[in-house]
Amino acid sequence: MPYYQQLLIVCPLVFLAGFIDSIAGGGGLISLPAYYMAGLPPHFALGTNKMSSSIGMVFSTGTYLREGYIYKPLIPISIAGALIGSWIGARSILLLDENVLRWIIAIAIPVLALIIVFKKDLMTPETREFSKVREQTTAAIVALTIGWYDGFFGPGAGTFLMLAFVGILKLDAVTACGNTKVVNFCSNIAALAVFIMAGTVNYALALPGAAFAILGNIIGARLTVKNGAKLIKPVMLVVVVILMITIVRDLL
Repeated sequence: MPYYQQLLIVCPLVFLAGFIDSIAGGGGLISLPAYYMAGLPPHFALGTNKMSSSIGMVFSTGTYLREGYIYKPLIPISIAGALIGSWIGARSILLLDENVLRWIIAIAIPVLALIIVFKKDLMTPETREFSKVREQTTAAIVALTIGWYDGFFGPGAGTFLMLAFVGILKLDAVTACGNTKVVNFCSNIAALAVFIMAGTVNYALALPGAAFAILGNIIGARLTVKNGAKLIKPVMLVVVVILMITIVRDLL
C-alpha cells in the first residue's frame, strides 16, 4: 500500500481515537485497527499504535493537570497497582483461556451499557467519606484489578478505570478522566519501551499519527473540562458499544 494511502487511513482515525480516549478511554479500539488497515503486521501495529497514543496522551494529561482536574493523593498507589496488575495479567494469559474472559465481558458489557444509559446520577459528584487508609486501599484494589484486565486482555481498560474512579472512589467525572490519563500513560510507557527495544515501531506512521493523536487529545480534554459529564457519558456509551462489537466479532 502506498505511503500516502496509509496516512489517509491512519491520521483521521488516530485523531478520532485520541479525541475519544481523552474523554472516556478506549481510543485503542479505533487506532489499533487503523494501523492494521494500513497494512502493518500485528506486532508493528501494536508498537506503532502504542507510540502515537502515548505521545498524544501526554497532552490530554497535561490539560487535566494544568486545570487542576487530577486528584494527586491517588496517583502513586494507582500507578503501582496498575503496573503490578498488568504484569500479573500478562503472566496469567499463559495459564488461562482468553476466550473465557471474552465471554464474561460479552455478558457484562450490556449490563454496563444499561447502567450508563439509565443511571442518571452516574457522573454526578458525590460526597467523599473515605479515611486515608480506606481510600488508598480501595484505589490499590481497583488499579490492581483493572491493571490485571489490561495485561490479560486490554480493550476498554481506561474506560473501566474511569468508571471505577467515579463509581467506587467517588471522584467527579472530569477528575476521574484526569486520574485515568495519568495511570494509563504510565502503563503505556512501560509497554512502549518493550516495543521500541524489540524494534516493532514504524516511525514513518507513528510520528504523523502522534501529531493527529495530540490534536485529538487536546481538543477532547479541553471539551471535557468545559462540558464535564454532559460530554463524558455519551462518549463513554459509544466506547462501550464499540467494545461490545469488537468482542462479539472476535468470538464469532
